[in-house]
Amino acid sequence: MSDQAEKLRKIINNLKTRQIVEQLPSEDNHSSTRNCKVITVTSGKGGVGKTNISVNLAINLSKMGYRVVILDADLGLANIDILFGISPHYTLLDVINDDKSIFDILSDGPMNVKFISGGSGVEEMTRLEKWQLEAIIEKMASLDKIADIVIVDTGAGISENVIRFIYAADEVILVTTPEPTAIMDAYALVKTVTKENKDVTIKLLVNRAENIKEALNAINKLCFATDTFLGVKLQQLGYVLYDTNVVKAVKQQEPFILSFPKSLVSRQLNDIAHKLMQADQGTVKKSLGIKGFFRKLTNLKNI
Repeated sequence: MSDQAEKLRKIINNLKTRQIVEQLPSEDNHSSTRNCKVITVTSGKGGVGKTNISVNLAINLSKMGYRVVILDADLGLANIDILFGISPHYTLLDVINDDKSIFDILSDGPMNVKFISGGSGVEEMTRLEKWQLEAIIEKMASLDKIADIVIVDTGAGISENVIRFIYAADEVILVTTPEPTAIMDAYALVKTVTKENKDVTIKLLVNRAENIKEALNAINKLCFATDTFLGVKLQQLGYVLYDTNVVKAVKQQEPFILSFPKSLVSRQLNDIAHKLMQADQGTVKKSLGIKGFFRKLTNLKNI
């Protein structure tokens, strides 16, 4: 019975989403000319809390009134579903191989946030013929009508796939901790990315600092290094201090924004979410949207 109820719920949600999409072109606030903003969240090494930042930032933005979709693009260790406590039925690979629609692969998270499990779908897209790729991108373009922001949670490190996501996004949030190894790896990522393109907008967020002094020291150290040796100025997005409530929330498989809304870490991430959107006011319309994102991601020209 539970399986039948789940299937029924999914069908109803898909119908609702389709109805929203059909109505959108006639609405002024979310017209078909408005593209969603694509934000890639990445890190130089694993274990810095990147995915936790992605999930809780998405929920915060949703609470602010934005329609948010998360694309779990960590090809090796996808775990958005674990933090949400939800098992997705389909992944991006099902759109490619099984002719599923974007509505089929969207999973419902808390606070109206939706997410897509990328799996090995993105890697598969790079091997498609141009006409196949065009068809897939047209399917994905529906996200521009149902989302204001798409947050792409990448894998950690300096792999070809991570670099692709960074270049394709409208902007990038680089997450690091104050640990020397994390800072060195973050610097290496910035060096690799900006070697080919210094126009990439990278916003720095320091996570799990023991205190404000340590957080500011890490920010200043990395910003000084990139500016001095790479000629790259990182934008300072802020910091999140270490909070035991984060560990408790992970064990509960619930975002800390929801489990502990009044905690220090929740308040700090709320400030970061507002700072992020205040700095970007008016830029959503300038975005190439999800269609442009996937074209850049797969090196498909003639956007």
